[in-house]
Amino acid sequence: MKILAIDSSGMPASAAVLEDGVLAAEFTVHHRRTHSQTLLGMMEEVRSVLDLDLNSIDAVAIAAGPGSFTGLRIGSATAKGIGLALDKPLIPVPTLEGMAYNFYAAKQIVVPMLDARRSQVFAGIYSFSAGGEDPLEVLMDQAPVDVKELCEKLNEISQSRSQDLILMGDGAVSYRSLIEETLRAPHSYAPAHLNEQKAGSVAARGMDLAALDDGRYLEKAADHRPVYLRVSQAERVREEKLHGHA
Repeated sequence: MKILAIDSSGMPASAAVLEDGVLAAEFTVHHRRTHSQTLLGMMEEVRSVLDLDLNSIDAVAIAAGPGSFTGLRIGSATAKGIGLALDKPLIPVPTLEGMAYNFYAAKQIVVPMLDARRSQVFAGIYSFSAGGEDPLEVLMDQAPVDVKELCEKLNEISQSRSQDLILMGDGAVSYRSLIEETLRAPHSYAPAHLNEQKAGSVAARGMDLAALDDGRYLEKAADHRPVYLRVSQAERVREEKLHGHA
């Protein structure tokens, strides 16, 4: 199976091609330029280097959210455009599951966190298992959560399972001092090269989801919608103004 993967859910923009378990190419940039300026150029570079006929891909894996509203919309539109043009299915990969795959087969519990502002993060809690249909065990599905509440939950899970923790993502960086105040469980932080979103990991998770298949993890390009988990800042401000004037 050949998968083209895209992740523009956060500050990094990333594109990759995975074929039959081999990561043929991955291009990741973390820079101030917007994804609308970089993503298509990166994908064209990957295609050119591989001399890739896009018609040969079997599916497009897309980091489906949560994450940056703008980034998710750009990634979604790009993936949908490719899927519609080539008549290829999409594999929507939860952003935090894709991030957890940076630490595939780790013995520790993996905790990706994306900064959601106001001492909150989008977080998920995952463990990898050797047996079973799906190698990724979801201990807490991705959700917006207060950092201190998350840490208390992690204290309980770590103790009950006798597993250490790996914390990753820009949320772990932004709230490190707050985490250290509350988190008692043994833990470490991801190194820089494994800390953020990577399209290669999205492709790998997408490949595993497709392998589970009875079709439930594939979707038509026209049906794809990003997963935001909560409304945007602009929408919250609008609601506050409306209620303030009510």
